[in-house]
Amino acid sequence: MRFQTFYEGRHFLLPSLLVTIFGGWLSADRLGWLWLTIPAALVFVFCVNFFRDPDRTVAPGADIVVAAADGVVDAIEIVEEKEVLGRQCRRVSIFLNVFDVHVNRAPIAGKIIYTKHHPGTYLDARDPYCHQKNEALTWAFAGERATLVVRQITGAIARRIVPWSKLGATVEKGHRFGMIRFGSRTDIFLPLDAEILVKIGDRVEGCTSLIARLAAPDAGYVASAALPAVLIP
Repeated sequence: MRFQTFYEGRHFLLPSLLVTIFGGWLSADRLGWLWLTIPAALVFVFCVNFFRDPDRTVAPGADIVVAAADGVVDAIEIVEEKEVLGRQCRRVSIFLNVFDVHVNRAPIAGKIIYTKHHPGTYLDARDPYCHQKNEALTWAFAGERATLVVRQITGAIARRIVPWSKLGATVEKGHRFGMIRFGSRTDIFLPLDAEILVKIGDRVEGCTSLIARLAAPDAGYVASAALPAVLIP
């Protein structure tokens, strides 16, 4: 477990651990304290599992888009991405349950050219309208072949989005840019000409599962080591 991810769980891990130790000590003399010890131990084990953050092998290639989160693909649809790109994109949505790793990873290498927090409600992350109404944080990654938008979305239980990266940072594919606590959704907006490599119902793993293959960039798209990737009108 990385320290940064572990630190995000401090408000849950430390109290449950202390109560488990204290309750276990009292239970040595009085078994009646098991009512406190056992639930606290279960909470601690759950939190250790939730805040795990395994190292992963990242699929290479500027044309390969990897999953930005662990979970199940439950929506693939064409939508109007108005916030950043202002055009139609294909939205691939990944639902994360409370047992999935909740660290979010950059789907491509590139520069973070946009980030914005959106206040909202806390509908269940399985609700078909949660991506429109719930609190969310939008990111845009400008890479060699395309600019991809990623949206972290809270759920009924997950009410905190934790950003770890900053606007203007250049990141590698698979870079940990943030996390969402306790059940949520992550949307990735892809160009219409991208080849989708997943289908609804597929379980994906952040930064190792391939979700799309990008086409060669249009003539109006410029990217270089010296100049951040931008869309030229």
